[in-house]
Amino acid sequence: MKSVSTVSLLLALGATSAIAEKWDMPTAYSASNYHSEMAVAFADKVRDYTDGAVDITVHPGGSLYGGAEIKRALQTGQVPIGERFMSAHANESPILGWDNLPFVATTYADNEALWQAAKGPVNEVLAEQNLVTLYSCPWPGQGFYFKKEVGSSDDTQGIKFRSYNTATATFAEQLGMIPVQIEAAELSQALATGVAEAFISSGSTGYDRKVWEHLTHYYKVNAWLPRNYVMVNKGIWDGLDDAAKAGLQKAADETGAACLAKSEELANWYFEQLEANGMTVEDAEDGFKAELETIGAKMTAEWLETVGDDGQAILDAFAAK
Repeated sequence: MKSVSTVSLLLALGATSAIAEKWDMPTAYSASNYHSEMAVAFADKVRDYTDGAVDITVHPGGSLYGGAEIKRALQTGQVPIGERFMSAHANESPILGWDNLPFVATTYADNEALWQAAKGPVNEVLAEQNLVTLYSCPWPGQGFYFKKEVGSSDDTQGIKFRSYNTATATFAEQLGMIPVQIEAAELSQALATGVAEAFISSGSTGYDRKVWEHLTHYYKVNAWLPRNYVMVNKGIWDGLDDAAKAGLQKAADETGAACLAKSEELANWYFEQLEANGMTVEDAEDGFKAELETIGAKMTAEWLETVGDDGQAILDAFAAK
């Protein structure tokens, strides 16, 4: 088996022929989700802006690679481009959890400002992992899904809680719940079989997965706005000619801005759809919200301790926005 560096070198050396071929782009979310729709729009723009030199086919819903496999497939050159949930890899690179700091940036404007503060150090880490970020797009704010009324941590003890990264697992444990790692594509089955009984996510996930078939309550806490990121294998990127890079980046810049706007546009619409399908959608009670904020402050302090100076520089730059 060729080493990662060997594969990357071969990809870079063969980039002239690679850009004349079709690129497969795996994503983890359903074809109807706005992230996947934006990925298709991005592919169309790339085809246009590179005069057909780069032809991207999007494979949504984990159909080509499961969500947990996408980043590795990119790093090793199995695919040239893909989309992944950034903080899913905070366990291997804690700085990638910058967007899951509870109650630090709870509006779209603040989330974008935090991304601008984090972009430089995050991209340095990703470059060391053979990756280049083209664009990043937020999900709506995160809230809690339950199958019963919840007013405090007294009501959450022992619940099996779907987690998607270290932050959500920590939240679950701090609230007395049992975290279970489950990808979005597997969520409906997990709820139907009782593997999971609750989770934290945006209204988008609940709508996409029709969670009203199994759950009854959504509590708006707007803990954070996590991000997906579209990445290219660095070996391929470095081997592209300037015209191809410019076309890809132009498409990425436009798609990133459009995706952010679409996320903000849909945020309240998702809540309306959950309610229309019988779910109770409401703000968390003050006592529960206070518990969550206490947990969040502890999580941010632990993140700073783990990440160190780079993490503090991100928060300092964000505070000075």
